[in-house]
Amino acid sequence: MVEYDVSKFSKIAFPLFGLEVDPPRNFSLFGLNIQFYGVIIAIGLMLAVFYGIKRCRQFGLKQDDILDGVLWIVPFAIICARAYYCIFEWDRYADDPISVLYIWKGGLAIYGGVIGAAIGVLVFCLIKRLRVGAVLDLVALGFLIGQSIGRWGNFFIREAFGEPTDIFIRMGLYDFVAEKYTYFHPTFLYESLWNLVGFIALHFLSKKRQYDGQIALGYVFWYGLGRTFIEGLRTDSLFIANFRVSQLLAACTCFVAAGVLLFMALRKHDRRNLFVHVVARREAEAAALAAAEAEAAAAAEAEAAVEAEEEETEDILVEDMPQENISEEKPEETTEG
Repeated sequence: MVEYDVSKFSKIAFPLFGLEVDPPRNFSLFGLNIQFYGVIIAIGLMLAVFYGIKRCRQFGLKQDDILDGVLWIVPFAIICARAYYCIFEWDRYADDPISVLYIWKGGLAIYGGVIGAAIGVLVFCLIKRLRVGAVLDLVALGFLIGQSIGRWGNFFIREAFGEPTDIFIRMGLYDFVAEKYTYFHPTFLYESLWNLVGFIALHFLSKKRQYDGQIALGYVFWYGLGRTFIEGLRTDSLFIANFRVSQLLAACTCFVAAGVLLFMALRKHDRRNLFVHVVARREAEAAALAAAEAEAAAAAEAEAAVEAEEEETEDILVEDMPQENISEEKPEETTEG
């Protein structure tokens, strides 16, 4: 597999659309050098969080759960995304291990991020006492949003493309050293569109899901299926022996998810057991209990008020009663004799 020096690429062309652009890789703000790759990733994350906030109640969660979850899940995702990449590219860091921490220089693997996010969800659910399947369902939808948008970060830094091709949707990268275009598979675009289609499908399916975790399984299947084929086209894959790591992982997880989905499809499910309905019942019971307690308290207060009023009335009657000297008549004594 040929490795390309992406720093030599400048202009990007899509002959099918008659487009030729030269997007900047970074920009300066208040003296800080900011990478567009990071900006695009941040936009994807923010939109995923916004989506989560809008739909959290449909999964039995609160807005605070989403915001707290971001603080737990994102660090796990970043750490594991970096670790995944560095493990399989250790030759780059062996001579200077501290450079593993230089995350701003690039080197993140999405599958590592997915693994890290799953770990973060488990920890978060244990702490908050939430149902893992329900949280994973919403996180999976957020991931598809983030990945669909985040892949355009690869566009700005001219990476994550595939082998040379003359396919109709080919992407041209201009080598300013060789002064010519080379055309490649725009695998970042393939994956972005694949994730977008997956998001739309799972978004609507999530409204009719039969059990918690169904959408998360659908994500694992859908993303794994697409990544299995798209990864085979890329020129920057991570390898273990002669196998593309992410392609192998994608194929295995896709196969397992398909098996679990099929198994679950053969079973009957009661949608009343969905976490959202369990939470609704808890809230209804709590509301009924609170209403009963409030009613009992109101009744007790009313009874106390009646008793107080009766006592006050008695006191008034006693005060208004005329004060008369009432002498007790004694019987006359008779003498016999």
